[in-house]
Amino acid sequence: MRIGSIRPAAGATRAPKRRGKGGATGVGGTAGKGHKGKKARAGGKNPGRVEYQIVKVGRLSAAPAQAVVDAAWLRAQRIVRRPGPVKLLAGGELKTALKVKVDAASASARKAIEAAGGTIELQTPKPAEGTATS
Repeated sequence: MRIGSIRPAAGATRAPKRRGKGGATGVGGTAGKGHKGKKARAGGKNPGRVEYQIVKVGRLSAAPAQAVVDAAWLRAQRIVRRPGPVKLLAGGELKTALKVKVDAASASARKAIEAAGGTIELQTPKPAEGTATS
């Protein structure tokens, strides 16, 4: 056996959908974009929008008291998995004081952190690729 002869198991992979390549593909014609309108056009999908990963306050209860909760800690705990900015939202209870460093937070999430005796520090997210900054 050689490295060049290794293949995935039968049925483990699937060919990608060939969008817009005819009726037999299942996604011909409009290619899954519906009929007309902004979202059917090229580039009609909010290219400058910052897409945050959402974390609820209750998920931070796994952290020990006085711990620094930042993106690295959240990744180590597998709470967030993708790279990119993190936003903290209210939901669940927090009973330990934590020092939280995230990119954005809702007002109710801030109140929940501060009510538990913790502090929250907001970091400025980097602009999305392809957007102009002035």
